[in-house]
Amino acid sequence: MPDVIISGGGPTGMMLAAELRLHDVDVVVLEREAAPSDLVRSLGLQPRSIEILDQRGLLERFLEHGQQYPEGARRFAGLEPPSGSPAPIDSAHGYLLGIPQPVTDRLLTEHAEELRADIRRAQELTGFDQDDDGVTVEVAGGDRLRARWLVGCDGGRSLVRRLLGVGFPGDPAQTEWLLGEFEVTTPPDELAAVVEEVRKTHKGFGIGPAGNGWHRVVVPAASVSEDRSTPPTLEEFRTQLRVHAGTDFGVHSPRRLSRFTDATRLVERYRTGRVFLAGDAAHVHPPLGGQGLNLGIQDAFNLGWKLAAAVNGWAPDGLLDSYHSERHPVAADVLNTTRVQSLLISPEPGPQAVRRLLTELLGFDDVSRFLVEKVTGIGIRYDFGDPAAPDLVGRRLRDIPLSDGPLYAQLHQGRGLLLDQTGTFPVAGWSDRVDHLSDTAPDLPGPAALLRPDGHVAWLGADQRDLDAQLARWFGTAH
Repeated sequence: MPDVIISGGGPTGMMLAAELRLHDVDVVVLEREAAPSDLVRSLGLQPRSIEILDQRGLLERFLEHGQQYPEGARRFAGLEPPSGSPAPIDSAHGYLLGIPQPVTDRLLTEHAEELRADIRRAQELTGFDQDDDGVTVEVAGGDRLRARWLVGCDGGRSLVRRLLGVGFPGDPAQTEWLLGEFEVTTPPDELAAVVEEVRKTHKGFGIGPAGNGWHRVVVPAASVSEDRSTPPTLEEFRTQLRVHAGTDFGVHSPRRLSRFTDATRLVERYRTGRVFLAGDAAHVHPPLGGQGLNLGIQDAFNLGWKLAAAVNGWAPDGLLDSYHSERHPVAADVLNTTRVQSLLISPEPGPQAVRRLLTELLGFDDVSRFLVEKVTGIGIRYDFGDPAAPDLVGRRLRDIPLSDGPLYAQLHQGRGLLLDQTGTFPVAGWSDRVDHLSDTAPDLPGPAALLRPDGHVAWLGADQRDLDAQLARWFGTAH
């Protein structure tokens, strides 16, 4: 019997499977598709997701397949600061990593496979029942599996969520876009000039090279379709391109055609008994700012070590519930931010007036930094319930330099870490869960800091009793 069944083998599911395997949790991933999708729904990774990859020793393999865009991580709704120099990002990775989702999917799958996750393709969850001891999952074809926990990472139309009956409130789609890849006949210079002119008023429009002679096309649809799962036709693209650009650019030989909308919904709770929701199963929103895939990876990063703690028997009371209390507000903020960006790309006079005003405000570094940190995930601070705690508590610690190399190199195994500049803070009772590193860290604003496995600061200070209390809070009873 596996410890955890994950329904859905996308980036959220694979990231979660890998995080669980770091702690020797037996994981089965059920993925209904027989082969990975080649649909490019996401084009890049934000700085916080890049930091996560670095924390697990994965970054170099992603950098080999991506391209760094420093300015791409400093844009909010495509706005250009009047000075042309957005505020810097407080990260060693202050860039957007341009990498197509199929490549991200493949690399995360390889990582999970290297850690010996049991990935079963063409295996679709069709139902489940839970009781006090576990969850029984029904698989298409009649098979039944039993596990201690189930996590639904099965996308915006999540069957796990629907079977749970948990509410998924929000706003239905008001706008739809068409997305696809084509060959074109219009010469590159002419195409670029037309796109530049159209985007002066239509920020939701774009055509650009996708490699090997292909072009990626995004264009507003004529209306919201009743069934978003039905792919658009070549003629739909041609019609809408003519409407917005006056030409269809000679698009032909289509591939990877899909639709997306501005529907915005957030599940009421992330946990119901022994079943959790993560990624698009928990939240859907417009893709503006490129936060969807990133938000799912970060969900998995938050949940993985907590669920592993429960499986391995040391999870303190409330640890599993903290997954909802920490990630639900983050998703709510992302949904709000994407709503704002959706309005700001509208060609209507009102949103355009707001856009001009916000462009002026971006000239102030504090405003620019505030908005950029929202989109990149760098500004997240989890509420640990202590208003008197130092500001760094609840935030992720950036990759600060140590005497023996960067901090993130110490986090590859997904364990807690006490970074101790004094060498006097023992963690003996928690040494099976928390590493102790005695080292100097000039950029650390305190004698010592306790990091959770996800890199967020649980404690900062100099009092052993306070440290012991936080060790017990996050890592359970000392042995």
